[in-house]
Amino acid sequence: MKVVHTIEELRDQLRGQLRVSFVPTMGNLHEGHLALMKLARQHGDPVVASIFVNRLQFGPSEDFERYPRTLQDDIAKLERDRNVYVLFAPDERELYPEPQSYRVQPPQELGDILEGECRPGFFGGVSTVVLKLFSCVQPRVAVFGKKDYQQLMVIRNMCRQFQLPVEIMAHETVRADDGLALSSRNAYLQPAERKEAPQLYALLQSLQSKLQSGQHDVAQLASEVAALLNGRGWEVDYVAIRRRRDLHQPTPEQVAAGEPLVALAAAKLGATRLIDNLEL
Repeated sequence: MKVVHTIEELRDQLRGQLRVSFVPTMGNLHEGHLALMKLARQHGDPVVASIFVNRLQFGPSEDFERYPRTLQDDIAKLERDRNVYVLFAPDERELYPEPQSYRVQPPQELGDILEGECRPGFFGGVSTVVLKLFSCVQPRVAVFGKKDYQQLMVIRNMCRQFQLPVEIMAHETVRADDGLALSSRNAYLQPAERKEAPQLYALLQSLQSKLQSGQHDVAQLASEVAALLNGRGWEVDYVAIRRRRDLHQPTPEQVAAGEPLVALAAAKLGATRLIDNLEL
């Protein structure tokens, strides 16, 4: 595996390659990341991964400074896994050479709801860095995980709007044996919190059977899950059931007619904020 730190080195490695697959990450890699790279390997060659902790997508009170940076461990994992040909690990000045950088702003109806409402500017930061990385790597395929469901939709929307020749592929959320979605932030959980954390997904699963039993008031169902989480000591940002196609609220008629839906949730457990989702 080649490890490069500049755009010039990256382009030297990829010159003439037309079937590049790409997996952008912020590092602190776990089995979920490695599953994305395995899927990328199945749909392109060579595979490029990036590691870059993107300041633009962190709010003023969020964990940018303490976000785990484990580059040497990440390199060792990728070398053992043998799916990545080039690792691109730029510093901040390489990707943001000017203090006042151009930014991409998603449309409000997608970027300012749910996660975007709780974290103003988050999806602008994500879109900006992904567009920059796509420009550097010029992939044919890019792979993202479904755990960040709204982010996946924002990136797909951006590719359509800018006519980017990149196919966005989604990998199912990779979970621990008890159902907890794998995340770099899981390392922040205290032992008792780690035991409680799978309840987020378990309660989303409970929505499935309720919908199948004929309960179509999705706002009420989501409110009940939020109340249960708060009662267990969580601090809920949102629990919502939305249409998969645009994350807008479904009408009761659409729910009854079988409109494809997704349940999404974000909540803090202690000092750790977790997100999850379930396609219903």
